[in-house]
Amino acid sequence: MATAFHYFKWAFLVTILGLAGSFWLGWRYDGTLGAALSFLLIGSVLAVLEISLSFDNAIVNANKLKTMTPVWRQRFLTWGILIAVFGMRIVFPLAIVAIAAKVGPIEALRLAASEPKEYARIMEDSHLSIAAFGGAFLAMVALSFFMDEAKEVDWIHRIEKRLRSMGTIKGVTYGIVLVVVLGFAMQLGTAEQATFLKSAVLGLVVFMCVETLAHVLDAEDEIQSAARAGGLGAFLYLEVLDASFSFDGVIGAFALTNNLFLIAIGLGIGAMYVRSMTIMLVEKQTLNQFRFLEHGAFYSILALAVIMFAQSIVHIPEVLTGLLGAAIIALSFISSLRFNRHQHG
Repeated sequence: MATAFHYFKWAFLVTILGLAGSFWLGWRYDGTLGAALSFLLIGSVLAVLEISLSFDNAIVNANKLKTMTPVWRQRFLTWGILIAVFGMRIVFPLAIVAIAAKVGPIEALRLAASEPKEYARIMEDSHLSIAAFGGAFLAMVALSFFMDEAKEVDWIHRIEKRLRSMGTIKGVTYGIVLVVVLGFAMQLGTAEQATFLKSAVLGLVVFMCVETLAHVLDAEDEIQSAARAGGLGAFLYLEVLDASFSFDGVIGAFALTNNLFLIAIGLGIGAMYVRSMTIMLVEKQTLNQFRFLEHGAFYSILALAVIMFAQSIVHIPEVLTGLLGAAIIALSFISSLRFNRHQHG
């Protein structure tokens, strides 16, 4: 049986290299031991923050990977992690600054390297759009799980039974999310409302496009479906989902540091642990052993969606977000243990 070290050995290696890189980066920027230690501490905190925010991400990834073909599963675990680390943690923030400041990617990179405060300001100005888009997409992910009429297992029976019965109504998930979006938009000023609504609707459209693509790929005849199901559509779904999870962490990281490269190192370390946790959950079939763990992950996603919407109005510390998600998953884990004891008692 594979040990925990087997699954996390690459994450441990990246952690050592990343923290060494954080120390070197601090020394390079200021040339003092204090700055180097400060960068090392911030890199460590960012990694822990990303891991705490990503437990639910790993569980959802593992659930989807079970349905993917071995080829696409391996592609997600290799290409996917590269996209997650370099795409969402480096390219994505640069793209936001390039679009918001109407500059080229090279100029955006220069801003990150030489004018980190200006770079952070531009990122912060884009927070409303990111929160609306990510909140809408994640809300659809969570509600689609609970409003699936084919869902058979309930954790919080009274709530989930009612949600499942509502799943028979076509388009109800989109309607619920739109009502929530309108509720939060009404708390904003006129100028902010337009930005918030446009971004939230875009999040719904992206979710619909990814879902449609998955259904198209799965709607082939049986021979083709066996080869294609759980392929490109599932891969794209997981990539967009990972991007949505990353929004909050990337933006929140600027509360700790303005240095893009330090943020990339810290969040990149966290992303490696998500990959390792995902592989362990799939290979050890942990989701089958703990009946309600998946439910906890989707409740955590729903909570994160609401928090992202709420951040358009008030500031919510990222640490609180991470602790809330971890607490929900911990409760689902405890409930699973109790269920297993009752079954074998």
